[in-house]
Amino acid sequence: MENNKQGFIARYVKIIVVLAVVAGSSSGIFGSVIEAPSMAIGFWRLTMGLPFFAVPVLLKNRDTLRNISKKDYIWTFVAGAFLFGHFFTWFNAVKMTNIASAVVLAALHPLVVLIITIFVLKRKVGVRPIMGIVLALLGGALIAGLDYNQLSSGNFTGDMLAFMAAVCMGIYFAIGNEVRKNVPGSTYVFLVFFACWICFAVGMVATGTPALGYSTSDYLYMIGLTLVCQIGAHAVFNLCFGYVDSLYVSAWESGEAVFAIILGIIFLKQMPESWELLGSAIVVIGLLYYNYTTSLEEKEEEHEL
Repeated sequence: MENNKQGFIARYVKIIVVLAVVAGSSSGIFGSVIEAPSMAIGFWRLTMGLPFFAVPVLLKNRDTLRNISKKDYIWTFVAGAFLFGHFFTWFNAVKMTNIASAVVLAALHPLVVLIITIFVLKRKVGVRPIMGIVLALLGGALIAGLDYNQLSSGNFTGDMLAFMAAVCMGIYFAIGNEVRKNVPGSTYVFLVFFACWICFAVGMVATGTPALGYSTSDYLYMIGLTLVCQIGAHAVFNLCFGYVDSLYVSAWESGEAVFAIILGIIFLKQMPESWELLGSAIVVIGLLYYNYTTSLEEKEEEHEL
């Protein structure tokens, strides 16, 4: 059964990544309607999402847990800490600065992954895929309405938090890509979510944030956030790391703004401006070009071998 699941993911991994990005793009809708503080949102989405992976692993894969090296345990916890950093800084950023600034700065994580890939992991990345990433990022900036007035009106602290959200996301993706080479998907997802949950639990105590007392609608929306974004997006990203490079996942995740616009039309009846439509087209072209050139270079490498 496990082999069949792995075979399915390996065969359709690039499509699965895109579907996960679509799921993740709904986080803005959930975030806009949840009134609970950021620490509580993160704590509950991890608390509700963790059992989906903890129960199967603890019941069936305890041998796998014993066989994981100390080094991989440490790096998995570090990845979970950076995931905590991403969630916490992002949800605070959107409350402290305008959404245009937050979207532009938080979408820089492919550049973080690119820098780590080239300068830390010493891997070769072709010029053509890099061009596709940059084009997608430019389209994302246009979607956000990147002009002087919007960016200058943002709060500096909020802008820095949005940038830190991008840095945390990029490092989290890069670490996950490496650890997943040694740790099975479902086990890694359980461990990284557990590490992130520990960070939020400590944060709840340290900040005195209450876990209870929020509205019924808040808890219902947090259940939706957990199922769609935590499990449907982040868990799937981590599962896919064993089959596709973190740079690919990060590049497509930068196109989240396009799907957010589509979901905004469907659920919030928010019609996009002309520059947002143009930006969406540029993002799609950039991502398709990145996907095409990446596949092309993979075939060229196989031919050389």
